[in-house]
This record gives sequence, C-alpha cells and structure tokens, in this order.
Amino acid sequence: MKIDEMILVSVDDHVCEPPDMFVRHISPKYKGQEPQVVTTEHGQAWVIEGKKNSGLGLNAVVGRPKEEYGMEPMSFDHLRAGTYDIHARIDDMDANGVLGSINFPQFPGFAGVRFLKQNDKGLALATIQAYNDWHVQDWCGPYPGRMIPLALLPLWDIDLTLAEMKRMIALGVHSCSFPDNPAMIGLPSLHDEQWRPLWELCNDNKVVLSAHIGTGSHAAHASDLSPISSWITSMPISIANSAADWLFASFWKDFPDLKIALSEGSIGWVPYFLERAETTVRQHSAWTNLNLGGLTPTEIFRRHFLTCFIEDNFGLVNRHAIGIDNIAWECDYPHSDCVWPLSPEEVWRGVKDFSKDEIDKITHGNAMHFYSYDPFPLLGRENCTVGALRAQAAAKGVDTSEQASLGGLAPKWEPGKPITSGDVQKMLSTV
Repeated sequence: MKIDEMILVSVDDHVCEPPDMFVRHISPKYKGQEPQVVTTEHGQAWVIEGKKNSGLGLNAVVGRPKEEYGMEPMSFDHLRAGTYDIHARIDDMDANGVLGSINFPQFPGFAGVRFLKQNDKGLALATIQAYNDWHVQDWCGPYPGRMIPLALLPLWDIDLTLAEMKRMIALGVHSCSFPDNPAMIGLPSLHDEQWRPLWELCNDNKVVLSAHIGTGSHAAHASDLSPISSWITSMPISIANSAADWLFASFWKDFPDLKIALSEGSIGWVPYFLERAETTVRQHSAWTNLNLGGLTPTEIFRRHFLTCFIEDNFGLVNRHAIGIDNIAWECDYPHSDCVWPLSPEEVWRGVKDFSKDEIDKITHGNAMHFYSYDPFPLLGRENCTVGALRAQAAAKGVDTSEQASLGGLAPKWEPGKPITSGDVQKMLSTV
C-alpha cells in the first residue's frame, strides 16, 4: 500500500460557528434572542442572554507557524476560513487528503454544556435545535458524504433529550455529543437510571455516544506555576478516569449494540488500562459485587468502545492489545495538535508497515462501521483516497502556506522562563 492510496476519516474535528448561523434556524418565537456575535475590546465574542462568551475560536490556530500556537484567536479575521466556512473547510480537507470528518462545536462547548447554563430553558432548547438544524443542513448538507453529523442534546431534561435525539435520528444522524462524566457538570451520573431510555434509543438506532475530553471531567492544571507543557501532555490521558467509569457500568449487558467513542483521548494508555481493569476484577470482584454480565472488562471494551489518535506510535505498535477494531484516526482540525496539511504523512509514519487490512480499519473502516457512515456509493471509492483528494485541491489552487501574524491574545512570557498554567489562565481570564 502507498500513502496516496490511504482513505482518511477523522472522528474528531471542530467547527468555529459562523456569526450568522442562527439567522435561518432559530424558532420565530425567539427571533432576536438567539446567540449573536458582538465586537469587544479584544475582537469578537458570542453573547447569549446578555452574557459574553469567549471561545469564538478557542485554540483554532491551524495554518499558523508553531511559534504562534499560544496565540488565542479572538475574531474571525484571526482564523483560517476553513474553521467556519464549509466550502473552505472542504478545500482544506482535500488538501489534507481527508475524506470524512466529525465536527464538535466550539462556543457551545463540545457537548453543548454552555447551553445548560442558560436561564431561559425554552430559549436554550430553541438554541440547541437551531444549532442542530444548522449543523445538519448548512454544515453537513452542502457536501454529501463528507461530513458525519453530530447532535447536541438538551441534557437537563430527559424527555427533551429523547425528543431531540429522535428528531436527529429521523434526519440520519448517528452520533450525539455526550459528556464524558455528566456528574461533574451537575447532571445525573452516567449510572443513574434516568439515562436508560437514552441508552436504549442509541442502542436501537446505532447512535454513538461521542464523549470528548473535557466535556465533564477536565484535565487539571497541577499548579499555576507548572509549565503549560505538563498540562498539554496530560490532557488526552485525562479521559482515562471517565473511561473506567463507563467500562464498569452495569448497563452494557442490556444494550449490546450501544457504542461510546472516547473522542480526542488517544490510545497509548489503553493496554495498561485494560490490564489494570482485569486485575481489578481478579483481585476485588469477590467483595465489590460487580456484575458485568459474564464478560471481562476487555471484552466489554472491545464490543463497545472506540478510541482515536492523532500521533500515537506507541499505541499503534500495541494495536492488538487495544483491539484492531477499536482504533480510529483523528485530525483535530483546527487545533494546535493538528498537523494539517501533512496529516497523511504523520499517519503513514505510524502505519506503513501494517497490512492493508489493518491500515484500512485504522484510517477509515472502523470509523465508518461505528458511525454508520458509507460515502463510497455517493463519491466513488477511487475519488476518496489521499491522492485523489489532494489532486482535487491542487487543481483548485488551495493555498496551504503558513499564515503568520493573524493576531489574537497571547500569554506574556520572559526569556528563559517557560510559560506556565497560570500565565495561560490569566490571559484567558481577560476575555
């Protein structure tokens, strides 16, 4: 197999919502009350119920030189157009050789957590519904076969949650963004019986629970004086605690087709995680009264969990300890871990010695299976490869050169002193 023959489907990317996204989709009842973009002293920000919400382009530094990765975009002119314009995004995907993409929201929070904080829950519901309609129609709709839609849910009310999920299922959506630990944001624990109707609905309709890092349990900063590099390093692994909570849930035996994706959680830690889980059962099940329905933790993981990686060669070497059917690739466009427009080269370094069957599973097959996504009948498999997509971008003249000095906020630093967690948090607190 050659690098240009790979087919890449990313199970974790992000969209910076365009300022006019609610114009077409907000309910007439709430016209004029929808989130709007306003000008601030630092650039632009979203406003909901009169409250300013930063995060318009959080960490969306794709296309910049690495020296500017710590610069926080604060207005749309600080962003590459592919972050908020679907036509430019498809061009950037083509240039990167990427066929398909799942996009988590930006200013709503990866699981729509920001809408949980709204006082007017009628407006909050209308906002989520408008977001979903925009996402399905305006973001995923113009290029059939290129985007995998992802629904947000009104998680404060289980009846509303079920109704919105059913509405999305009717539109062909096969994934919803769900907090990795709902109890951490004031919702019932994932073990609470309240969620069982949602598990059943997702089980019966092949809907994946996409649990992105930081949606419930956040990676902690060791201290204000700690180098920010320590936090960046531990961030993906932070999902391991939530993963253990999901792994030992009692409901898997009742929902054999229910799936969860540990989005942006990487894979290298998984072999020891599973080994430790097996040790826990062997050493402690005599007193913990655990009931896994006769399955081992590894069997549950292999049946229900999807993991993903950007660059994780250790995990790829140990792919069979994880489960070759449980690994997918992610691009993470437009965030600073993304290596656009050289993602194929990064993936190829890790998989080039694998069999074609294993490469196909890791690069796109597992994602297509989990998310009920099959673009080949629409686009033709021969048009979906890295080589074919890049040729298309070249024919269009897509510019992939670095764009420096776009602007934004940056933490203050001193020569010879590493930027700390406190420096970054102080910078973010100003907005």
